[in-house]
Amino acid sequence: MRKMINHQPQRLSRILLGLIPLILLVIIYMIASDSRLSVNASDKLLPSFYDMGNAFYRSAFEPDPRTGQYTLWVDTLASLLRLLSGILCSAFLGLILGIFCGALPAIRALLSPLVTLLALIPPLAILPILFIIFGLGELSKVVLITIGVTPFIARDLQQYVQSIPKEQIIKAQTLSGNSAQIVWRIILPQLLPRLVDAIRLSLGSAWLFLIAAEAIAATEGLGYRIFLMRRYLAMDVILPYVAWITLLAFIFDALLYGISRRCWPWYFVK
Repeated sequence: MRKMINHQPQRLSRILLGLIPLILLVIIYMIASDSRLSVNASDKLLPSFYDMGNAFYRSAFEPDPRTGQYTLWVDTLASLLRLLSGILCSAFLGLILGIFCGALPAIRALLSPLVTLLALIPPLAILPILFIIFGLGELSKVVLITIGVTPFIARDLQQYVQSIPKEQIIKAQTLSGNSAQIVWRIILPQLLPRLVDAIRLSLGSAWLFLIAAEAIAATEGLGYRIFLMRRYLAMDVILPYVAWITLLAFIFDALLYGISRRCWPWYFVK
């Protein structure tokens, strides 16, 4: 047992071990799909990989007969613009709130209860309110992501600022550093890699809020397309779209991780 706890797999071994569950899921799906299709060739619940590949190809590389647009890329562009706008707003607001609530006790006493309260409100519960206030356009979807993600980022950064060793602050004050210099030179550089980590952890929630908003009020977008195809039980379209969203989320996570490793290598030193 001690060897199991202390054993660290090599990079190739980690990759292979990570692939095993995915391969098992694919095999289980293929067996289940073949079983259902052998009984009913028109079954829509578990389409074959061939059917899903054809549906994905049509969405990506064949123009829609009605609009002349390539459906997958139009939906992807619309969703990514909403997602990135919401994430950027959340990151900026979360960084500001995290720094000042963590570094300045007076600001923490003023704003921290409000941030905590907002974090406890289910964002999807106020989605109708956002549609009433901001309309059914892009703004309401971006605001939903911002409201849903900002409190999480702000609270995480606030706790991280409060965990910075007091010795660093005292040394800066001993060298005649004022509050602004301490925030800019001591706190902010240490907070940026943590901000990237917080964004990575909040991407899943951001996708959830985006898809929920698109499902209710949108004319294009990945979430809109999934819920539109639900009416026709088009699982050969829905499953590839879900896989595409998963791939996009994985790419974003990998990009943020790579940026963090390259810009702040000291953050990953154990």
